[in-house]
Amino acid sequence: MELPQILILLVIVLLIFGAKRLPEIARSLGSSTREFKKGISGEEEQQLPSPRDEHVARRQGDETT
Repeated sequence: MELPQILILLVIVLLIFGAKRLPEIARSLGSSTREFKKGISGEEEQQLPSPRDEHVARRQGDETT
């Protein structure tokens, strides 16, 4: 695609979705792309310990001292 074709496509998208929705669409497209890349690369999300798990770990540490 050349520059004039891209500009025409962008104008059509702007007319269809409107100026307010374009940032939302771009943001969701970017986050979807990141999630897809994470899934493909096999990266696992780091799970944060829940507050309950931290409390149990602290109590077990207190019992051993």
